[in-house]
Amino acid sequence: MTTSRSRFGLGLALALIAQLALVGGAARPAAAAPTATIVLAGGCFWGMEAVFDSLAGVKQAMPGYSGGSAATAHYDMVSTGTTGHAESVRITYDPARISLDQILNVYFTVAHDPTELDRQGPDAGTQYRSAIFVANADQRARARAEIARLTAEHRYPAPIVTKLETFKAFYPAEAYHRNYVALHPDQPYVIYNDLPKLVALKKAYPQLLAQK
Repeated sequence: MTTSRSRFGLGLALALIAQLALVGGAARPAAAAPTATIVLAGGCFWGMEAVFDSLAGVKQAMPGYSGGSAATAHYDMVSTGTTGHAESVRITYDPARISLDQILNVYFTVAHDPTELDRQGPDAGTQYRSAIFVANADQRARARAEIARLTAEHRYPAPIVTKLETFKAFYPAEAYHRNYVALHPDQPYVIYNDLPKLVALKKAYPQLLAQK
């Protein structure tokens, strides 16, 4: 009888352990998909944010500042052109849905004009420079390859002046700059400078657009 009860108790215990393992397994949250980030500068961050926020696989396009210190990462100071900062966008994306090469292609061909030195359209100053803040060797190599490809194809009538700068830090912009194009589609600056970029994006890369 003692042996029978021991076996019964052992079997019950094993069954309970197995059930708890199943419940525990089901309760565990799924691992988050890996993401990657890159910081790009190309003129006013309003239009840059709107372009990259339109792409499938981009989880966030955050406007902000890169290239200077935390103490000067404020719009009124960056606007003087003396801080070292550039108006930038930090792009967080899912590499399984959109590649860095595709992001760079959109950056060079739609998001801004990479042949304009320290300016974009009506905005002039180093804070509006064309720059990629590279965080690793792969980003640097891919950016160089894209510049070389576009140069070999004679895509532009003037040389590409985009700078590859070593990434140090990114500082998000003030809240009122975020989603600016979506919130202010009737603002004259947006109409003349930013909305045409979205039209060009839809025409050139319809396969990359997010379904919103």
